[in-house]
Amino acid sequence: MKRIGLLSDTHSYLDEKVFKYFEECDEIWHAGDIGTVELADQLEAFKPLRAVYGNIDGADLRQRYPLNQRFDCEGLDVWITHIGGYPGRYDKRIREDIRKNPPGLFITGHSHILKVMPDKKLKLLHMNPGACGVHGFHHVKTLLRFSVHEGQILEVQAIEIGKRGAV
Repeated sequence: MKRIGLLSDTHSYLDEKVFKYFEECDEIWHAGDIGTVELADQLEAFKPLRAVYGNIDGADLRQRYPLNQRFDCEGLDVWITHIGGYPGRYDKRIREDIRKNPPGLFITGHSHILKVMPDKKLKLLHMNPGACGVHGFHHVKTLLRFSVHEGQILEVQAIEIGKRGAV
């Protein structure tokens, strides 16, 4: 079993509460718009990090992380990308690929809106952890925490870590 801490849209701001909430996690996954290499370094020093770059990330982060990550986690096919859309409204960049070869878990960021929703047609689970930085229109910083065991997603928790303006 792997315990995963999922975040997105930090936009160069890392709330110290992330370390508390992800203390028991085995890995951290970041769905893009990291902001700075220093922020990525902080996360990597804390736990193993899988990340993708987002639309605000510069060349330094784009060289370090891919646009898409597709990998196996405990028997679950996982695809992480920053801009991917939602079930029924996938981004045109990934639409054909996701229909031809859907993962079990599809993770995006970008919208700053926390969502966990099934795509019954493609038989996958979509997750967007919302935003945990202080830039954007969201009002509350959010994270997701969950476990993966034998290809199954378990114990999904949506976590609010404070108001966006609270630094």
